Amino acid sequence: MAVPHARRIGLLNTMVFAHPPSSVLLMLVPLLPSLELAAAMLLARQLLSQLDVPTRQSYTMAIVHPDERAAVAGLSSVARNGATAIGPALAGATLAVPAIGLPFPIAGSLKIVYDLAIFAVFRGVRPPEERAKHERAPEGATP
Repeated sequence: MAVPHARRIGLLNTMVFAHPPSSVLLMLVPLLPSLELAAAMLLARQLLSQLDVPTRQSYTMAIVHPDERAAVAGLSSVARNGATAIGPALAGATLAVPAIGLPFPIAGSLKIVYDLAIFAVFRGVRPPEERAKHERAPEGATP
């Protein structure tokens, strides 16, 4: 599902713009009236949230010099896994009052801020394939 989107709107846009809808779905979970609806919302969110995995890996490898790809892949993996390991401890502290479901809006909000930051930093960095496509586009066309 990610590949057609990436071809049409680019790797970075696919990676970044798939997340806000999934983050909003996550933020809505504590507001739902039943366990079934909450579970369905989490499943829908999971489907959207994974669109970034192949595009993130492809984008990262495309913009990094070939000699540095293994190091960047390792560093990226360690950073993501480290951040994932911290989440449960923070969520546990916020569940002191479980009725308000605080971890869900916090996690959704942080993810939206993360996505906007990624877009702001990297929006001008195109992989070589996208640069070539952009340069070949007719004048006035937007890739």
